[in-house]
Amino acid sequence: MENNRKNGGISVDREHIFPIIKKWLYSEKDIFLREIVSNATDAITKLRRLESLGVREPSDECYRITVTVDSEAGTLTVEDNGIGMTEEELTKYICNIALSGAVEFIEKYENESDSKNGIIGHFGLGFYSAFMVSDKVEVITKSYTGADAVRWICNENGEYEMEPTHKMQHGTAVIMHIAEEEKEYLSVSKIRAMLEKYCAFMPEDIYLVDASAEVKEGEEEKAAEPVNEKLPLWQKSPSECTDEEYSDFYRKVFSDYREPLFHIHINADYPLNFKGILYFPKLANEYETIEGQVKLYYNQVYVADNIKEVIPEYLLMLKGVLDCPELPLNVSRSYLQTNTYVSKVSAHIVKKVADKLTSLCNNEREEYAKIWKDISPFIKYACMRDKKFYDRTKKALLLTLTNGESKSFEEYLEAAKEKHENTVYYATDKALQAQYISMFEAEEIEIALFEHPIDTQFATMLEQYMENVKFVRVDSDVADVIKGEGEAVENEAIKTVFADVLNDKVTLKFDNLKDESIPAILNVSEQSRRMEDMMRMYSMGDVSGMSESTFILNTASPMYAKLCETAEADPEKAKQTASYLYKLSLLSQKKFSAEEMQEFMKDSFDILMKL
Repeated sequence: MENNRKNGGISVDREHIFPIIKKWLYSEKDIFLREIVSNATDAITKLRRLESLGVREPSDECYRITVTVDSEAGTLTVEDNGIGMTEEELTKYICNIALSGAVEFIEKYENESDSKNGIIGHFGLGFYSAFMVSDKVEVITKSYTGADAVRWICNENGEYEMEPTHKMQHGTAVIMHIAEEEKEYLSVSKIRAMLEKYCAFMPEDIYLVDASAEVKEGEEEKAAEPVNEKLPLWQKSPSECTDEEYSDFYRKVFSDYREPLFHIHINADYPLNFKGILYFPKLANEYETIEGQVKLYYNQVYVADNIKEVIPEYLLMLKGVLDCPELPLNVSRSYLQTNTYVSKVSAHIVKKVADKLTSLCNNEREEYAKIWKDISPFIKYACMRDKKFYDRTKKALLLTLTNGESKSFEEYLEAAKEKHENTVYYATDKALQAQYISMFEAEEIEIALFEHPIDTQFATMLEQYMENVKFVRVDSDVADVIKGEGEAVENEAIKTVFADVLNDKVTLKFDNLKDESIPAILNVSEQSRRMEDMMRMYSMGDVSGMSESTFILNTASPMYAKLCETAEADPEKAKQTASYLYKLSLLSQKKFSAEEMQEFMKDSFDILMKL
């Protein structure tokens, strides 16, 4: 059989590729400035690298990148005093799409010794992003080697001219002739905002110049300031940073003038190799949005906001920056979702957050207790979503008590051993359940305060993880510790009276309580109430009245004795009193409907009239 196999290479027609570059190279057009400035940064990085290797004599010159907006000329220029290019290099790297000089440089020099600052660009397409906003791009470059300077000019169709030119200093200037429909990129304020977003932490000084404006007297110093910060806080060692610096950095990056609750400085070494600072923000109120903002950087170059694939969804309230040089600069969501490096970074962040919480609890307990109310709903949610996170933070989980103090679960259960071993008593409404709380506190029993909707769900989870431990709301059961001595004596006449008052969902019970001032209480089954709360949370129809309730008459109360006498002498009056007593106890469980409130007020007025 004859071999018909043919070999060949794909050819690219510039007349077809340039329109695609112009319209589709990046989803966000503003990114072109990041790409051009990144190339300028690389040019300086390469020259510094050659100096460190002894290939070039060290120089004391001040390296910088200048971005010039000239609205009159219609140009936007990015100029550096870096390595520059010879005519041969310009032909090789600029006239061939996707042939990157960075790759060749890295192969030749980067592996000879450790390099602190990496090369940003690797793929060679970044330069052509200039055509997204330009109808003509000009490059004037002079190599550090002293070779003649070269001028290259190319139109939006990919047709270029190249010729020798005059340039005093080594480096490269990229002059973008902004297209008529893209004139917004000749606004200094627009370019400043883009530089502050994409280039705020690039490792070389970047200056912004308005060629069409004169610098006003007294503003010379401001005009001479770089728009970026070369050494961002996350690149420093935590021991070199002060609390004030962390706060200033937070305010600058996120424009949030509330003090964050705490911060975590991450400096992960091999094999993860990433740095960052994460903050736990302070919310103004519980209704404020809990969406945080984590900015992703690549070698100090901004990549994207809110990369949810890097931060577990249960920690998305965090704000901060992550610098991940192991990720490609132009990273996609699908890449992040399947990348093992990203999953390891995510796991490391979870560990660092857990370690920070434990450290604060152990070493700064008083301050930690102050912020616990703000962070507890998020920490509890994280524990519910991730058992490993719970295992790491369980000793840092606190119970806020009704007396204003806080204790760890371990401390609370240790103190409870004598009177209510393995039982955590809690209240969900300090005012509504005040009567129940007072009975427990009279016996020196501490009550936890569960004010957030997630708290009871969290308690259910803890009952699975903490052996034999139960969470009981103060109004769900009559604990032995609040019962008095002796047996409660039931009264048949009272049973008859309450048979007409209580509905079939409420059970009548007689008990002897220590507090004689309380004639009756209404208890709701812990499990049935939790089920009702869960069904209500998931909007499973009308669930009101589903909970199993027990109305408890305190046989030690003087009112009980009086009610027994009335039941014998005047059953109708006893019935009215019993109904009113039940409604009073019901007030500690729920808010009355309009109809119930109207009926309660009528009964109250009737009783007052008989005084």
